[in-house]
Amino acid sequence: MADTSKPLLIKRYASRRLYNTETSDYVTLEDIASFIRDGREVQIVDLKSGDDLTRQYLLQIIAEHESRGESVLGVDILTDLVRSYTTQATSVVPQFLTASFEMLRDGQSKAMENMTKASPLGAMPGFEAMRAQQQAFFKAMSGGLMGVGTTATGKDPKADPDDLDAIKEQLAAMQEKLSRMGK
Repeated sequence: MADTSKPLLIKRYASRRLYNTETSDYVTLEDIASFIRDGREVQIVDLKSGDDLTRQYLLQIIAEHESRGESVLGVDILTDLVRSYTTQATSVVPQFLTASFEMLRDGQSKAMENMTKASPLGAMPGFEAMRAQQQAFFKAMSGGLMGVGTTATGKDPKADPDDLDAIKEQLAAMQEKLSRMGK
């Protein structure tokens, strides 16, 4: 049985083939996307150099989904991301995205909790699987940016309500900066 608490190690060979070290077989980008959707952390490394290629391959997976018409990111967002790589905003953008995904994840979690408490959906077959998939999605989307459930300072925002207010203020300031940059 595979240890799912550790990241699944995928090695990229010189031939650019991707090798799953747990199952001793070759995998595709779609296989990797499936592992991530199932809630598994993945690490992709170059066999020869040892370089971590995870970000590169995650971006490639996103690009393939976007090119197939499974658009999640609007053109405005993609444009702002490109701009952020060429401006001083690069230090603000990861924090902004992390805070945004944390707020979205928290809102989704609360909505799911309310649905399971207040309705018979919680007893519906497959509901728990859908909930687990949603949690895996948010973990994957925010996990690469920063530690899940932490702020830029590394603190858990749920631990102190004053920190949460500070985060909201920082988020508002970052949104204002980004909107000024886009004009």
